[in-house]
Amino acid sequence: MLVFAAVVLSAPIWLTPLGASYPDLLQKFAIFGIFAIGFNILFGLTGYLSFGHATFLGVGSYTAVWAFKLLSMNVIPAILLGTAMSGLFALAIGYLSLRRSGIYFSILTLAFAQMSYSLAYSVLTPITNGETGLQLSQQDPRVIDGLFGVVVKDGLPSTNLFTISMSGLSGFYFCAVMLIIAFYISLKIFRSPFGLKLRAIKSNQTRMKYTGFNTRPYLLSSFVISGMYAGLAGSLMAVTDPLAGAERMQWTASGEVVLMTILGGAGTLVGPLLGATIIKYFENIFSALNLGELHKIFASLPDTLENIVVAIINPFVGEGWHLMLGTLFMIIVIFLPGGIMEGLTRVVKFIKGILGFGKKQAVANVEVTRKGEAK
Repeated sequence: MLVFAAVVLSAPIWLTPLGASYPDLLQKFAIFGIFAIGFNILFGLTGYLSFGHATFLGVGSYTAVWAFKLLSMNVIPAILLGTAMSGLFALAIGYLSLRRSGIYFSILTLAFAQMSYSLAYSVLTPITNGETGLQLSQQDPRVIDGLFGVVVKDGLPSTNLFTISMSGLSGFYFCAVMLIIAFYISLKIFRSPFGLKLRAIKSNQTRMKYTGFNTRPYLLSSFVISGMYAGLAGSLMAVTDPLAGAERMQWTASGEVVLMTILGGAGTLVGPLLGATIIKYFENIFSALNLGELHKIFASLPDTLENIVVAIINPFVGEGWHLMLGTLFMIIVIFLPGGIMEGLTRVVKFIKGILGFGKKQAVANVEVTRKGEAK
């Protein structure tokens, strides 16, 4: 945890050479990292694939913005209410969807997600403000702020944590602390008896039932916890940019978190976070590259070689960054089914083999076996 916290909090430093140290992108890394970690608790541990988790992302955003409008610009009520409301929605949707398993469960969650998107886009316009999206205004009551005499005279108010503005790097560090807390909770779940039961459900749910366990409460608990993680991510989106729109509930957003989890390594602790970071990096950095910038990057090469390299890379950047992501995803799925974490594990084993750690461990195991036989 200390190493993880140090890596996250020092991100503005070590991401600078990669051109990813500006606050908006750092906030996205942290927010979508939370989203992916929460999704992994459901998909990675139980094997139940949800195509509707963007519903809870949207619910968290809408609830947080309403908290800003009605209560206070302080982020604490918004985050608590957004996470709790997403948990309630997850409880209702999970209770109905978990009556089925496999592809039927996935289709049910997708159906609920599209229903939620349609409601937010049209039917519930008085609450969601439809396609325009829910935004702040000077006329909002903000009851708690009014009690403490907080008045905004010019322009729109900004989100804050007890007067600390949530814009720029301060906003990132707040999201980073939330990410560290979310990762710690996920770590405790993975290493708890509850997490072990979820893994058993993924391994063989039928055998689990034969041993006397009622798996439904464990699945529903996992679904609700995962939904609350998504609600927290949605609330943080509203904290860093206080508006909420129906596009956050689209099926594409649900598919994105599936890609993040599989790319990094489903069922691992750090994998989904790596997947979220890579996808958001591609989306924001590779999509900004154009032909002129590619020529600048490879200007040190001979002209002929420079033109060849640029011609090869150009279709994979800029507007074609999805092609780069798709190619990477294909390579991972074909050669590393366990995601990036599986690749890292193989590299570590290879290095240990070269350095002789594997042989030393084998010799130690033989010695232990001999002593046991002697006894």
